[in-house]
Amino acid sequence: MSEVFADRRGRLRDRCAASGSAAALVSRPANVRYLAGGAPPGAVLLVGAGDDVLLCPRTPTGDPVEGRLDERLRLVVLPGTGTDPAVAAVGLARQEGADVLAVEEHHLSVARHRAMGSVEPRVRLADLGTAIEQERIVKDEDEITCLRIAAEITDQALGELLESILVGRTERHLALELERRLVDHGADGPAFATSVATGPNAGRGGHRPSDRRVEEGDFLSVCLGANYRGYRCEIGRTFVIGTSPADWQIELYDLVFAAQRAARESLTPGRAYRDVDRAARQILDGAGYGECVPPVLGHGVGLEIEEDPQLAPGAMGKLDACVPVTVEPGVHLPGRGGVRIDDTLVVRQEADGGPELLTITTKELLAL
Repeated sequence: MSEVFADRRGRLRDRCAASGSAAALVSRPANVRYLAGGAPPGAVLLVGAGDDVLLCPRTPTGDPVEGRLDERLRLVVLPGTGTDPAVAAVGLARQEGADVLAVEEHHLSVARHRAMGSVEPRVRLADLGTAIEQERIVKDEDEITCLRIAAEITDQALGELLESILVGRTERHLALELERRLVDHGADGPAFATSVATGPNAGRGGHRPSDRRVEEGDFLSVCLGANYRGYRCEIGRTFVIGTSPADWQIELYDLVFAAQRAARESLTPGRAYRDVDRAARQILDGAGYGECVPPVLGHGVGLEIEEDPQLAPGAMGKLDACVPVTVEPGVHLPGRGGVRIDDTLVVRQEADGGPELLTITTKELLAL
């Protein structure tokens, strides 16, 4: 893997040289991990001015959750406390001859940027922009393997929950149990805060689990994902509790399922992001649920649970192969509940079988 990280840093170095920057300072943790193999808390990465250097406020613990650092990096642990690694990196860049340093302005606070600019006035700070985030959109097969394992863990955790007794248990308790099961099956932790929503809460995106108890006849919607070696996936499913679904529940579920299938089938290289969104949205709009649909159909996943691209009506750009995305349409009816169906897939060429579905838990409307 050292060669992979070195190649990534090499591409960043070339980009900086082309734009007139002698070096780049990477501070956003996910970007540090992408380029260095790991991201100890508070660490920043200096690329391009001599050796590639990881500056840390304290000695890395080696915790697998932080990743495994590329051994080719030079590690600098700052003495004492209170020294900002980003500020120290500016001084180091100057010592190594840099006069222009590209930084991630979108990640830096105003105060931190000012401190970096004042420590070495002879070093001009330029904006790196989202160059690394854009590089991260297309995944290599090692990254996709990590996502595939994360999805397998997530499917296992959800499958076990579906075999247990659910009536009478609270949303909060079920969410905690799912997160424990993720870790039991090998996850570093949850990819994001697990959502469990019942009854009138079901189908609501980003619902925070409450003390509401599961009741007979409820819709139950869950959204969870595993973090495996830094890579994060997402799955969302909706079920009915205890009894056969009511007619309105079947109708709503079938509608959201049709919208999700249409969007999944449109995940082909070259397809515009907004066209994928439109494939699902026009089905829900046509049924009169346009105002109940979330503003974003899906998004990229990887070292962060929400990455580019965004699959939304106003999104600009087109899909590439080997881009993992979520497809997560939902409809929430205030006071009644709703349906959410969410999968993680990888965009593939038709010759390679089309979109690869990573999260395989059944999408049949089960009565649990």
